[in-house]
Amino acid sequence: MRRTRIMRAGLAVLLLLGAGAAAGTVPATADEKAPASAGLLTAMQRDLGLSPEQAVTRLAAERKATALQPEVRRAAGASFGGSWFDAAKGTLTVAVTPGASATALREIRATGATVRTVAHSARELSATQARLDRLPAPDAVSSWHVDQKAGTVVVNVVSGRQRDNDVRAFIARARKAGPVTVREVAAAPTTFAAGTVGGDPYYTGNVRCSIGFSVYGGFVTAGHCDQHTGSVYGWDRSYVGNFQGSSFPDNDYAWVNVGSGWWTVPVVLGWGTVSDQLVRGSNVAPVGASICRSGSTTHWHCGTVLAMNETVNYSQGAVHQMTKTSVCAEPGDSGGSFISGDQAQGVTSGGWGNCSSGGETWFQPVNEILNRYGLTLHTA
Repeated sequence: MRRTRIMRAGLAVLLLLGAGAAAGTVPATADEKAPASAGLLTAMQRDLGLSPEQAVTRLAAERKATALQPEVRRAAGASFGGSWFDAAKGTLTVAVTPGASATALREIRATGATVRTVAHSARELSATQARLDRLPAPDAVSSWHVDQKAGTVVVNVVSGRQRDNDVRAFIARARKAGPVTVREVAAAPTTFAAGTVGGDPYYTGNVRCSIGFSVYGGFVTAGHCDQHTGSVYGWDRSYVGNFQGSSFPDNDYAWVNVGSGWWTVPVVLGWGTVSDQLVRGSNVAPVGASICRSGSTTHWHCGTVLAMNETVNYSQGAVHQMTKTSVCAEPGDSGGSFISGDQAQGVTSGGWGNCSSGGETWFQPVNEILNRYGLTLHTA
């Protein structure tokens, strides 16, 4: 029965076993990548308000910016203050401290990137965030991350809760750690697991979650989906495999082995909204780049990367080094795929809001999962 349904539904159902980016895989170059599908471009137009031409142009610019990031970081050296994609200009912006050498500035500008001078290096800001990570945070403090554009560590506090005594105490200690700015957010984050619902990709215990990316021998997903019952079951309630490793909180990742007639393919499900997407690598998209998510509840939605290396303060405990996006999600989407173009980015963790009124969602970067468990991404 599994084989019959999969063959009838084609690549769409094959994604129920994920598709992802592999540790040790050499990503395709920009010239080698296949053109974006019409479905992906349509989704970008819908969720980002772009024309067809703008969507094509933006994807090409983002690919170039993604490939440039390691090069400009090496050129900047200790003066590196961060980098992000400027959607208005279609270029990468690179922050450097006043101590950057003339040679470094010349090399960065030669790539076509824009240079901005900032007060603090990326290393300084990361050290400030690390100090905050050691502080106990009240539940009204939803997250904190390095904002390289602003040159500060942003602490996000739930609206109306800044005057709480425990929040004020946390902020006072945070300001002593380094450059810190406080911002209000609409709501506290929660994970996106859901109770059992028939007909969806995988189940464990009484929880439904979404599969992220295929690796050789299994798939990766969110750690909070592991109910420590061991067994994982597919859309038809047939046995798929077992959790082989998981971590939550502190991290939010897991991997499941695949067998019993199931197999893996390098595909992300488009749910009929877009064509199923092939995965060709795991180059990290910069802040400001477009990104899309596939999940079993709300299917396919797109947005932009808002921040990286953010610490998210869930009720179960803090999770570190997460990426924040403007993409919506809902319960049951946990563990699902975040992809930029054809590059795997991460697995859905949690957020706030929904896909009717909007919200924000965090994902656990996929490369960390691959490196942690020595997995190899299944790529096309």
